[in-house]
Amino acid sequence: MAENKRDFYEVLGVGKGASDDEIKKAYRKMAMKYHPDKNPGNKGAEEKFKEANEAYSILSDADKKNKYDRFGHAGVDPNAGYGGFGGAGGFGGGGSGGFDDIFDMFGGMFGGGGTQRRRNGPTKGRDLQQSVSVSFNEAAFGTKKQIQINKYVNCQACDGTGAEKGTSKINCPKCNGSGEVRTVKSTPFGQFQSSAPCDRCNGTGEIIENPCRVCAGSGKVRKTVTISVDIPAGVDNDSVISIRGQGEPGGNGGPNGDFYVVVSVTPHKVFKRNGSDLILEMPISFTQLALGDDIIVPTLSEKISYKIPAGTQPDTVFRIKGKGIKSVRTGKMGDLYIKVDLEIPTKMTVDQKKKLKELADVLGHESYIKKSKFADTMKELFK
Repeated sequence: MAENKRDFYEVLGVGKGASDDEIKKAYRKMAMKYHPDKNPGNKGAEEKFKEANEAYSILSDADKKNKYDRFGHAGVDPNAGYGGFGGAGGFGGGGSGGFDDIFDMFGGMFGGGGTQRRRNGPTKGRDLQQSVSVSFNEAAFGTKKQIQINKYVNCQACDGTGAEKGTSKINCPKCNGSGEVRTVKSTPFGQFQSSAPCDRCNGTGEIIENPCRVCAGSGKVRKTVTISVDIPAGVDNDSVISIRGQGEPGGNGGPNGDFYVVVSVTPHKVFKRNGSDLILEMPISFTQLALGDDIIVPTLSEKISYKIPAGTQPDTVFRIKGKGIKSVRTGKMGDLYIKVDLEIPTKMTVDQKKKLKELADVLGHESYIKKSKFADTMKELFK
């Protein structure tokens, strides 16, 4: 139920006004700390890992984050109705979860069946996560990756039942299929009945007389599988791609877990990225800036001609619309920003130096507006 969940910002350890980058960094830290591979058999770490995945899947999506900020968990509960309220059952979309909790609390005294029903009910399989590295261009234009992962899958020999082919599970003779063993105690206040999970069937109500020889009755085996992952155009570092149902098998007919792919993008040799925009620092000579020039500008897909006006100053930034990267969220193309990087020659012959000095004498201070103004200011300061 949504009301039992912790605040997503609290889960990731960030404030409500946290930026996208802060949310990404916090999630990555949590995922690394509680990843199942680093905490084998640690159920607490596994739950925190799932909790962090769920929190990031909401807070990294602008639309879902907006709904969550407005309505809380109810705004992003898939089982809830409009705005997260009035879903099936009328109580946050859950319908019966709260009543199960009440039965769990009082079932031991009054013989309720809440614990047994939940233990026998379907459970979702374990979620999995793996990183994938893509090149800068693959992230910009999208690609498809084949990822190999070793995980539990349903045993084909027994179709995931755990029982040898041709046989099936039977009701536990100790609890008669209820999953619970009840005891009655006499006290000065009368007789009280209590119940506990059956130790023979572990509360499932069923046992396997003839376990499958392949999976030893577990219904699952480890196997290396290849999963095809579509990397959409525009993904960036720490983007998370969720693939439903590609985690590990669920229990008692429950759904499979999910598979989360964390994208790592290798830097480009020339371009830098700011969201969906590209930044290019381009070396330009003094002559080109002074006289103006038609330069050839590289983009991720082609080369284009761009005219630099005469008198362009160092560090000037020019913008070329639509030559950036496609945004995953909006589908719009970003822009390309060209930053002028003045390059001063360092290797000159004696003759070149002489001619450059002659040019400087010809130009004089009047050709340099900033330099002339600075010289005038200095004169006033030291009168």
